Amino acid sequence: EEELAAGLTIALANQQIYPVFCCSATQNKGSGRIMGFINDIAPSPVDRPAAKLKDGGELVCDSNGPSVAFIFKTFSEPQVGLVSYFKVFSGTIKAGDDLENLSNRGSERINQLFVSEGKIRTNVDELIAGDIGDTVKLKNSHTNNTLAIKGFEKEIAPIEFPSPKIDFAVHPPGKNEMEKLMKALHQIEEEDPTLIIEQSATLKQTIIHGQGQLHLDIIKYRIEKVNGIHMEFDRPRIPYRETITTSANEAYRHKKQSGGAGQFAEVHMRIEPYFEGMEDPSDLNVRSRDQEDLPWGGKLDFMWCIVGGSIDSKYINAIKKGILSKMEEGPLTGSNCLNIRVCIYDGKMHSVDSNDMAFMIAASQAFKNAFTQARPQLLEPIYNVEILCSDESMGDIMSDLQTRRAIIQGMDSDGHYQKINVKVPLAEMYKYGSTLRSLSQGRAKYTRAFSEYMPLPGDIQKRLISESSVEEVEA
Repeated sequence: EEELAAGLTIALANQQIYPVFCCSATQNKGSGRIMGFINDIAPSPVDRPAAKLKDGGELVCDSNGPSVAFIFKTFSEPQVGLVSYFKVFSGTIKAGDDLENLSNRGSERINQLFVSEGKIRTNVDELIAGDIGDTVKLKNSHTNNTLAIKGFEKEIAPIEFPSPKIDFAVHPPGKNEMEKLMKALHQIEEEDPTLIIEQSATLKQTIIHGQGQLHLDIIKYRIEKVNGIHMEFDRPRIPYRETITTSANEAYRHKKQSGGAGQFAEVHMRIEPYFEGMEDPSDLNVRSRDQEDLPWGGKLDFMWCIVGGSIDSKYINAIKKGILSKMEEGPLTGSNCLNIRVCIYDGKMHSVDSNDMAFMIAASQAFKNAFTQARPQLLEPIYNVEILCSDESMGDIMSDLQTRRAIIQGMDSDGHYQKINVKVPLAEMYKYGSTLRSLSQGRAKYTRAFSEYMPLPGDIQKRLISESSVEEVEA
């Protein structure tokens, strides 16, 4: 029995086993067994392996070492504000100490220290290495931040939270409640790092990312009951991308006269698909080149090939700005454009009427017209999905994947599970967690990660372009 107890202590210290107890707090059943297990078996902080540091080193649990604490949980309480729960990994933390946040280089004063037992919060003077405590009203410290005495420069490795598995677009019933809803969501996001709130300018939606349907349902329940704001879930739009598959030449003249100085600009451009290592055009004289990494991924390869001064070089930035404005909202569906080379090889200007605005408009329209002639292609995001399931449910899951335009990458066994690796379009992943739970009776799980953008099938591309045109007309 002593050897078994010693083995359990070592396994717990190294996080190799996780004990589960059945108990009832309301009826006070099983609590004595849990307390006995903690006293007899559970390892002390000194018996645990040294804490991992962000730089790869280790920090030994020592009450005589430098004062270091790690915030592992942030919680908002009414009439109190943000409560930060932390573990002291080294040294001694005392009320009134000034510590430095190694994550953002801010300074924090620990005005009060508490030890919490449920709702009961007991004020203490100090906490030593191994203790877990909490404090209130830190200015700029959050979950995963390291607080340390000034002069200590080694940050504790942050907790790695799982990536989101489900997305929804959220909105309140009326626009007037949007600000209140966002404030409530960001407050919950502060407490729950597995919840991600994204205000997508590209999709023109507020997207909430979570771990599953139940996770987001609980968030919705809390928003409605605690904050009194009704929140609705919608299907999120897909961040498609637009590109071209062949080259095209286009000229566009912008001319506007309304009394006094007018606007005049003419731009001749060639656009073609861009890829790494692409050679310069042989029939154009490249005078300057600007390759830009786009915020949404991909590149714009901009070439100035004007010979003879038909357009003054002072209009380069205006022309490029006009092209980027159209790439941000592509001609097909309003999605971002990527991986395109643009060569400006000719044009005209007027000594009085030409200005930056005129060349921006001319470049934008020329790009739009050329894009539609260059056999445009919609790209859709593809995700790597790993599914762990039982033998019994594997057939049903495979059949369902075939209906989602999935590409099976491989199958293998992982302990008692069967593992399926597959590439699936994001557009086919909506509410997949609920479907998987239904197919496997709750015994399967999956993870996903972005892989790449791939061309969209022709029939789906036509449908999306048609739907986008209808939305533009209605708008």
